[in-house]
Amino acid sequence: MKAVVCRSPGDLVVEDHPAPGAPPPGWALVAVSHVGICGTDYHIFEGKHPFLAYPRIMGHEVSGTVTERGEGVDLALGEPVIINPYLSCGKCIACRHGKPNCCVRIEVLGVHRDGAMCEQILVPAKNLYPTNGLSLADAAAVEFLAIGAHAVRRARAEPGARTLVIGAGPIGLGTAIFARIAGLDVTLLDMSTERLVFAASELGFSILDGSQGPVSDLVRDATDGEGFDVVFDATGNTRSVQSAFAHVAHGGALVLVSVVKDDIVFSDPEFHKREMTLIGSRNALRADFDHVAASIRNGAVPLAKLVTHRTTLADTPGDLARWAHEKSGLIKAVIEIG
Repeated sequence: MKAVVCRSPGDLVVEDHPAPGAPPPGWALVAVSHVGICGTDYHIFEGKHPFLAYPRIMGHEVSGTVTERGEGVDLALGEPVIINPYLSCGKCIACRHGKPNCCVRIEVLGVHRDGAMCEQILVPAKNLYPTNGLSLADAAAVEFLAIGAHAVRRARAEPGARTLVIGAGPIGLGTAIFARIAGLDVTLLDMSTERLVFAASELGFSILDGSQGPVSDLVRDATDGEGFDVVFDATGNTRSVQSAFAHVAHGGALVLVSVVKDDIVFSDPEFHKREMTLIGSRNALRADFDHVAASIRNGAVPLAKLVTHRTTLADTPGDLARWAHEKSGLIKAVIEIG
């Protein structure tokens, strides 16, 4: 089969790759239809991912069709599916407590093992969710939106809560969209005026432009000095995460959506004075995938505005390499495979 392989940082090619064998019990073979390109994929291409072994087939935002079933799989042949790319062990403490998204031995497709920038992939049947009428093109967007939906659910904020989402990239925009769906009063903060103009004009969000002055002043003016009830950081930037503590109101919560590799340092007296809640959010659960799919079906997610770029399997090496540096106008790119 054809596959896009990142052989080493900066070296991305389409090459023939061994096709998967017959699915073992509990697994299914999926013909890949569409794959979203994630920030993680750009980091892998650029050599910035700290836990990756090359060569690697990337791709974890996936839709496809079941073509072969292992023993015990009740999905129908030809069933269109959304792939949950977080492969969990089912036995560790997190899995036993219903949190396979943070499994101790988790393997993420396209990161810890080969992903779906290829024509076929083997996946555990428990990780395949019927699209239930969602188009395969739209289904490939469910995973990245589920990250934000999960973070919003983790926050447990009351409708009307004054909310700040820091970072207007795909994950931040998804978080903002699902915060709005949950009834929160959402403002987006970013350093990119271009992204903020998109968020305001195309998606209707209130914005704070961090390039126009000290962020602390912007937050103070926007909240009458009180801070935000809920702050989500989706930047992947250590300085931003550390600064975000100061934007939280007394009694409020900070949700870390993105991951940074550095230690996070904050003022303990300020943290305790405000009785803040600090929440980590990792990956997503089946309930989040279902919520996102239903929200796309009912028109609550402006998906046509979020998917700004498309390419094919053959053109992915050149396009992905270019988009890693040419960010203007880019929100989400999708590979059309089958």
